[in-house]
Amino acid sequence: MHWISWFKKQVQADMPNEADTQPPAVKLSPQHVQQLFNDIHDAQMHELEAGGRKIKLFYIRSLVDPKQVESDIVLPLLHAPVEADQKVIAEDRADVKTLQQAEELILQGGILVFDESGNVCAVKKRNQLGRPIESSEQESIVYGPKDSLNELLEKNLTLIRRRLPVANLKSKQWAVGSLSKTAVVLLYMEGIVNPELVRIAETKMNQIDFDVFLDSSHLSALMEDHVNSVFPQFQQTDRPDVLAAALASGKVVWLVDNTPFALVAPVTFFDLFQSPEDYVNRWMVSSFLRGLRFIAFVIALFLTPSYVAVTVHHYQMVPLEMLFLLMQSRSEIPYPPFWEALLMLLTLEILKEASLRMPTKSSQTLGIVGGIVIGQAAVEAGIASNVMVIVIAISAMPPFSFPII
Repeated sequence: MHWISWFKKQVQADMPNEADTQPPAVKLSPQHVQQLFNDIHDAQMHELEAGGRKIKLFYIRSLVDPKQVESDIVLPLLHAPVEADQKVIAEDRADVKTLQQAEELILQGGILVFDESGNVCAVKKRNQLGRPIESSEQESIVYGPKDSLNELLEKNLTLIRRRLPVANLKSKQWAVGSLSKTAVVLLYMEGIVNPELVRIAETKMNQIDFDVFLDSSHLSALMEDHVNSVFPQFQQTDRPDVLAAALASGKVVWLVDNTPFALVAPVTFFDLFQSPEDYVNRWMVSSFLRGLRFIAFVIALFLTPSYVAVTVHHYQMVPLEMLFLLMQSRSEIPYPPFWEALLMLLTLEILKEASLRMPTKSSQTLGIVGGIVIGQAAVEAGIASNVMVIVIAISAMPPFSFPII
C-alpha cells in the first residue's frame, strides 16, 4: 500500500470518534469555497447581476468548457425573469449542501451557482478533451471495424453500447484512488455471464485501496490472483468490437477513465492468439492463420535454445553436411554458442526498445539500418556466426504475428 494511504489511515485512527467533538455544520458560502481552492490560479469567482439579482459562479477554468458556461449558464441567467430561480440554468443541475460535495463537483468539471437567498447548485460542464476516434495501432486488421477506444470514458461506453443495444448490458461505476478519483466502469451481460464472476469482480473492486490510478494496467495489478505468473490474467485491448464479443461470450469488462485500454476477464491462453479478423475471413483462412500463430509461438520459444542445445551437446543429431557448415561458421567465434545467442538476443532487444521509444520516422530507419549493419559487422568481426544471426532473426519475427503482444 502506498505510504500516503498508510499515513491517512494512521491519522484517522488517532482522531477521536465521539460525535460531540465534531465541528458544527457551517452554511456553504462563496467565501468557504474560495478558501478551499486558495492558491489555485485558474479557480475563478464570476459575479453576475441579472434582473436585480446578484449571482456568483465559481469554477476552475481548466476543467470546464467556456462555451457551455456562456450558453447554458450565463445567458439563461441574464435573460431570465426576475422571479425565476436556478431552474432556468440547466436540467442536469444538482443541489449542493456541503463543502465536501462542492469540492467533488468542482473537481469533476462543475460550476457552482450561488444566489442571494443562499441556495447553491452545481452544473457539470466538463471540458471534454480527447483524441478523435481512430484506428487501433496495437491490433490492426485489414477487414473489419476501424474504430478504437480513446481516453474518454463516455465515448468508450458509447462505442460498446452501439454494438450491444440491449438492456441486458449492465454497468456499475467506482471511483478508485484517494488522489486520482479515477472512474472505473464494470460491464457485463446479465443472463449470459456467470453471477459468481460478477460477484468476484465487485469484491475485488471494493477491496482496492491505492492513491493514484493512471492506466488500466494499474488496476489489473491490484486485482490479479497470481502476481508472479508469467501468463496474463487480464486481456488488454482498445478495440470495441473485441469487447462486445467478450461481453456476449459471458466475460466481464473494465473501462478505466483517461486510458484507451480496457480489461477483459477471464482470459485463457488461446484467447491471446485470436484476432478480430478471424471472424471476418472464411473459416478455412481463419483456421490456417490461427494455426500459423501457434507455430510461430513454438518457433519463437524453442528455435534459439534448440539450436544452442544441438550445437553444444547433441551435435550428432545434425546431418554431416550441415555440421560442416556449422563448424565453418563457428570456427572463428571465441566463446560458446550460449553466450553468443545471449549477446545477440540482448542486442536485438535493445534495438527493439530503441525503435519503440524513438519517433516513428526515425525508428523505422533505426530498425532497418541497425539490424543490417550491426548483424553484418558482428559476422565480419567474428563476434557472431552467420547461422546464429539467421536463427536470432527468425526467432524475432514470430512475436509480431501475435494479435496481442
